[in-house]
Amino acid sequence: MVRFNFSFKHIVDDPKKRIPSILLGILALLCIAFTTSIKSLEATEVRRLIPPPPMIERMSFGYQEALADLLWIRSLQDFDYCEEKVSELACRNNSWLYQMIDAVTNLSPHFRLPYAAGALALTIIISDIDGATKIFDKGVKAFPKDWPILYRAAYHYLYEVKDKKRAAELLIQAGENGAPNWVFTLAGRLYSDSGHLELAESLLQEMIRTNQDPGLIKRLQDKINSMKK
Repeated sequence: MVRFNFSFKHIVDDPKKRIPSILLGILALLCIAFTTSIKSLEATEVRRLIPPPPMIERMSFGYQEALADLLWIRSLQDFDYCEEKVSELACRNNSWLYQMIDAVTNLSPHFRLPYAAGALALTIIISDIDGATKIFDKGVKAFPKDWPILYRAAYHYLYEVKDKKRAAELLIQAGENGAPNWVFTLAGRLYSDSGHLELAESLLQEMIRTNQDPGLIKRLQDKINSMKK
């Protein structure tokens, strides 16, 4: 189970601005509907989580931030959900989790956690490479001076996308916005195999230091071990 601390950060204390209870109930029911499962024709039950409808932000009745919170909390409950594996360690692109995080970031473009944690889950836990790339790109655009997001995006571009030039650019951008100075040196090493491993291991240490979810840490450790073989 993935654990993150969260709160309804967008719901304020002013009674005049509180969400009417009936509307909040409707939004909650909408989220529950996305979790509907269907049974396969066989005896076994297969969960098929339903993603939000396209352009859900246009159906939010002015409560984009509250709906973003609800969808994010729902995403956390199935952070490792893979509806269709394309290999032993990878799920199909543009997965359910990607669609949920994409909807959250469309509803609340400056909600940081879906970029910082959601994109990392897409790339490390379920290996939805295209989905992770899209969310990281949105995150870098929304938070161009947030070095942890830039740093994680650099890992994704190096290890998963195999784009060393973009990874180096992101590391330099991270260094210019508060990351440790050694990222500049690491940016120059990305064209070697040792640079791949060094970036992955430094990301692992950063995740451990900031108390990231154990599932994320274990999956990244598995990836690092495979690089060493």
